[in-house]
Amino acid sequence: MYKPLVAVVGRPNVGKSTLFNAIVKKRIAIVEDIPGVTRDRIYFDAEWLGREFTMIDTGGIEFVDAADRIFTDMRYQAELAIREADVILFVVDGKTGMQPQDEEVANILRTCGKPVLLVVNKIDSVEQEMNMYEFYALGMGDPIGVSAVNLMNLGDLLDSVLQHIQHLPTPEEREDTIHIALVGRPNVGKSSMTNALLGQERVIVSNVPGTTRDSIDTYWTYNDTSFVLIDTAGMRRKAKVDIPVERYSVVRALRAVDRSDVAVLVLDAQDGVTEQDKKIAGYIHEAGKGCIIVVNKWDLIDKDSKTSQAFEEDIRRELAFLQYAPILFASALTKQRVNRLADMVKFVAEQQHMRVSTSVLNELLEDAQLTNPPPAKGGKLLRIYYMTQASVQPPTFILFVNEPRLMHFSYVRFLENRLRETFGFEGTPIRLILRGKREADAQ
Repeated sequence: MYKPLVAVVGRPNVGKSTLFNAIVKKRIAIVEDIPGVTRDRIYFDAEWLGREFTMIDTGGIEFVDAADRIFTDMRYQAELAIREADVILFVVDGKTGMQPQDEEVANILRTCGKPVLLVVNKIDSVEQEMNMYEFYALGMGDPIGVSAVNLMNLGDLLDSVLQHIQHLPTPEEREDTIHIALVGRPNVGKSSMTNALLGQERVIVSNVPGTTRDSIDTYWTYNDTSFVLIDTAGMRRKAKVDIPVERYSVVRALRAVDRSDVAVLVLDAQDGVTEQDKKIAGYIHEAGKGCIIVVNKWDLIDKDSKTSQAFEEDIRRELAFLQYAPILFASALTKQRVNRLADMVKFVAEQQHMRVSTSVLNELLEDAQLTNPPPAKGGKLLRIYYMTQASVQPPTFILFVNEPRLMHFSYVRFLENRLRETFGFEGTPIRLILRGKREADAQ
């Protein structure tokens, strides 16, 4: 749900991301001494004196030739953040002094109608406070000197932020909010899929692989269901992760999966299932997350009546451990079937939280053993005493047996299939945990 938004804006390389990280107290924004590293808006919750708000880090507002698409989009994204925000932190560099670009940014901010705090960064000592005075010429009020690196004077800055947001509403995020991570290789269309879902250009879209370097959270409501949509950087094979920025992005994408409820694995219809797709799918499965497979760019495929069936068979063969994941053939460009994705995510999230009573589980277990008796090993028969559900997300079941070593993996798979045939559990992995006789007696 909505929290006050505080946007950090300014020209490139003035320390916006460092300030962002210092305020949220985590290394969220990528920090490199390369102009243009932070390209999209990055959202993260922060707190000061018991008041929660959401920080937005932005790409630097760069005034360059319009032919440079990335920098033009960075400026557009920063302007979008300005329109969304309740308070704006206009960051300038106290070491380099006022630059013409600072004046251009100030011209944009004067017309935004939002409270703007002028933050002079890199004021690392009392002697450097004299560097602040030239920024009065921007006409943005009294500058606040801080050192994001040394965490100096951040308290005064945050006190000023609270003065502007203390009267705004503070609803909490709904408990039933569903977190979705869009993951996949670079350039499969994750950002385009995000924009198609939201109906706006929420993130930069480019045909240059690796454009999205950070995970970006968007709060979104569809048919009275609250979602948090995480668009992530494309995951590359480790051999190709050759600069620190790309390495951070891979880690962040994996963390996005970790904090998601449902991961949407985006495949490129033109490439089919690649080795990297398999690795990403394996991470989702091992993390116990709900999963939906979206085959994007379906509009670019020459099709007949059997094309989708053949493609699905190929996916099931290549991603055999994701048999439970529903598949959606879609096009972010034409928005073909994109409208189905939200309902599918909601359904998978419900499947993840399904609970089955112990009595019903043991009726299923008894029937399954009559149909297919448990295996024996070395003349000793496996005995299954009872089954109970221990947890949800993912659904986890405990089987109490006489000796776990007698259980063959094929029989575990048989029981999992019976659970799915009976209760569904579509889109979510199932965990079956074996406990020996002594553990059963202790229950």
